[in-house]
Amino acid sequence: MSRNNNGYNMKLGFLHFLPRTERLQIQTMNLATQAVWLALIAMPVATVSWTVTHEEIFREVREYFEARSRDARSPLGRKFHYLITCEYCFSHYVSLAFVVLTGFSLLIDDWRGYVLSTFALVWVANFYMTIYARLRINLKKDRVELKGQEREVEESE
Repeated sequence: MSRNNNGYNMKLGFLHFLPRTERLQIQTMNLATQAVWLALIAMPVATVSWTVTHEEIFREVREYFEARSRDARSPLGRKFHYLITCEYCFSHYVSLAFVVLTGFSLLIDDWRGYVLSTFALVWVANFYMTIYARLRINLKKDRVELKGQEREVEESE
């Protein structure tokens, strides 16, 4: 571990105050491992963000927040209630929650790494949600085309 003149542990950033035994348990991940963690943690972030903002199970909550985002008196109230209706906006908070839960830090082992990992998770999770949305559109389009073809066959018989 590298230390500067003050004995501050440069490798662990703000964790320098931990007892030495606990510091030894904190292992830094190599870049490939961090990339795998990023890809894996972004999956539940995308799942939670999409489910809350699009799926039927949260429809009532979402409709309430949509109404409040239009009708709230203060701009802050409108912005707060808009949070749950936008998957991109909501994914920031879900990413932050997963960073806190997992302690995942990207590239740097201090607060800057947590900030980087939060925004990287948002980006990857939104990439996953975009792929999922396009896949759903294609599947729905295929179902509609199939139903149309079935009707044509039934009418011709």
